Amino acid sequence: MMNDRTRTVISAWAGFLAVALGAFGAHGLKATLLLHDTAATWATASHYHLIHSVVLLALALVGSGGRRSVWRTAWPIMLAGVVIFSGSLYVLSVTGLKWLGAITPIGGVLLLAAWAMLAIGAGKEK
Repeated sequence: MMNDRTRTVISAWAGFLAVALGAFGAHGLKATLLLHDTAATWATASHYHLIHSVVLLALALVGSGGRRSVWRTAWPIMLAGVVIFSGSLYVLSVTGLKWLGAITPIGGVLLLAAWAMLAIGAGKEK
């Protein structure tokens, strides 16, 4: 079982990586992304990565102390969504392997599931 501190640390590192990978794509990988015509794909990956890293951090901080179990349950689902959605797009962008695009929707469904859990859970709170 993961504790609140570990969730917070992982969320902060996810945000760090989102910024680092966004910058790396814009500068260090510019030629590769242009070669594969995937600069927009990399930008989408880093955009979703950063936004959901902020949400992961909020869930880790607000869900601490066991007050909101649905937030703690949604956290690993959202993390998996970020890894699969953004991760597959990052790899697709640098390799040009278009078949990786078939994996991306799995991550998208996980992100949607986490958001739905949060909406339904919030609606049930007292």
